[in-house]
Amino acid sequence: MLILANVVVFAVILLSQWNMIDPRFAADIKEKFALKPYYIVRGERLYTLFTSMFLHAGLFHLFGNMLYLYIFGDNVEDAFGHFSYLVFYMVCGAAASLTYISLTNPQLYEIPVVGASGAISGVLGAYLVLYPKAKILTLIFYGLPIIIPIPAVIFLGIWFLMQWFLGMYDIFFFEGASGVAYWAHVGGFIAGMILALTVGLQRKKAREARYSL
Repeated sequence: MLILANVVVFAVILLSQWNMIDPRFAADIKEKFALKPYYIVRGERLYTLFTSMFLHAGLFHLFGNMLYLYIFGDNVEDAFGHFSYLVFYMVCGAAASLTYISLTNPQLYEIPVVGASGAISGVLGAYLVLYPKAKILTLIFYGLPIIIPIPAVIFLGIWFLMQWFLGMYDIFFFEGASGVAYWAHVGGFIAGMILALTVGLQRKKAREARYSL
C-alpha cells in the first residue's frame, strides 16, 4: 500500500505536468505538501514532515526508493505488524527530515525537500537489527556483472557508512547544497535501528514464539 500510494501520487503529478489534467495541480501539490525547512523551524506546516514522503523529484528517484522498500519492507513489517509498521515508517520519515533540517545550511531552508528515502532508510536500519544474517542478492561488477549473496550486516553497514561519508563531504565541499539529503538518510537509519531495538525485536520474538507452538 505504501508503494501504491507513492506511485499514484507520482502518476497524478506527472499527468498534471503533461497537461492531461489541470496543469496547476502539480504545482499546488508541491507547494502545499513538499517540506520546506523554513516553515518547520517556525513551527508551521508540520504536516509536511509526513506528506513530503509521498512526493518524488523524478522517475528514477521514485524507482530507487520503491525498489529498496519492496526488498526490505515486507520483512520489517512482518516483525512490527501492519499498523505498527505504518507508524514506524512515518516516525522514521519525520526523524529523517528533522535530522536533515538540524544539519543543513540555513541558507537552503527555502528549497523544498521531497522523497521517501528518509523513511526507507529507517526500514534499512530496522532490517539490519532484525535480520543481520539475512543474505542480500547483490549485483556487483567483477570484470563481468555477477550476483552474489551479501550478509545484511555488511550490505547495510556499508550503505550507512557511505551516507555518513557523503553527508560530511556535502557539508565540507558543497555547504549542504549537493541536492541529496544524505543526513536524512543517516537520521532515518538511526531512528529505524532504535525503534527495532526497543520495539521490533520484542515483536519479532513474540511472533516467532507463536509460530513455533
